[in-house]
Amino acid sequence: MQISKIVITGGPCAGKSSATSRIKKEFTKLGYAVLFVPETATELITGGVTPWDCGSVAEYQKCQLDLQLKKESIFEEAARTMRTDKVLIVCDRGALDNKAYMTPDDFYWMLGELGLNEVELRDHYDAVFHLVTAAKGNGKHYTTENNSARTETVEEATALDDRLISAWTGHPHLRVIENRDDFELKMNRLVEEIAAFLGAPEIETAERRYLIEYPDIVWLESMPNCERVEIIQTYLKSDGETETRLRQRGNKGNYVYFKSVKPKNASKAENESRITKDEYLELLMEADTNKRQIRKNRYCLTYGSQYFEIDVYPFWKDKALMKIELNGNNNVEIPNRIKVIAEVTDKPEYKNAYLATVGIKTE
Repeated sequence: MQISKIVITGGPCAGKSSATSRIKKEFTKLGYAVLFVPETATELITGGVTPWDCGSVAEYQKCQLDLQLKKESIFEEAARTMRTDKVLIVCDRGALDNKAYMTPDDFYWMLGELGLNEVELRDHYDAVFHLVTAAKGNGKHYTTENNSARTETVEEATALDDRLISAWTGHPHLRVIENRDDFELKMNRLVEEIAAFLGAPEIETAERRYLIEYPDIVWLESMPNCERVEIIQTYLKSDGETETRLRQRGNKGNYVYFKSVKPKNASKAENESRITKDEYLELLMEADTNKRQIRKNRYCLTYGSQYFEIDVYPFWKDKALMKIELNGNNNVEIPNRIKVIAEVTDKPEYKNAYLATVGIKTE
């Protein structure tokens, strides 16, 4: 049974309400049972539980996050009982949305009170799709009239949209759906991105990889739309038909764990699943001793509507690798502080599986 849980987020008046009906229609046709977890903030505020009536914003957000996670748990439990092989759980906003409405001190106080950590909260969703607010570049369509819980001005909505993107930056599958002149095109792009994530064969996706000069780490770490993620990648013994790898991913002492199985037959899709720490440690016993662990710092950078991953390796002092996944759009806008040496999309010597076989590579 395949259960995928995704987040639809975005600034005020971004089109989330329209998106839900479109997602229901399109993915039901593809054979998914589509479940929607409603937006918790709207439920609470219209029910009389508001940030300005609670003791503090942090206390309100604590209640909101607690309810959000409980609702998601119920939907997941229900999904596992369904007589179907494909379930798509769509969350109208996710746990990290709270971060955009709080000071950092309040946010981490809330996590401590609930016994949670940011990495697990962010990465327990399979994918995140951010719809850009109509207040950005399309202000004439921005309105607060269709949601009684919405009070932001155009300027406030724009700033909030930026904070939401920043909150989710670092997720392994974040997509930013920009405004289009035609709202229908925006909805079509969202559906295509979700379908591509789910592995729809009719959606063409491509990964572009670049060898770049060693980036300015101080600049990257100062950017609100950039998040450093520590990654340890381990390859397991192969049966000749598949390539299996483990990945530990996170930072600040908090990590999540994944297992990926990639068929040698390029026409078949890679299968990645979340595993527990105990499962990860047990599987490490099957590590391929002919390959070294790959350790790297990954800087996830949101640049406009594009999401770059910059991998900095300890054995390279003058260069790094940058990649971006594209769906039907071959136009890549390179961040202006990044210096590209060459595109290496089709060069296997710049892939992790090869780097693991040579250990330290200097040329």
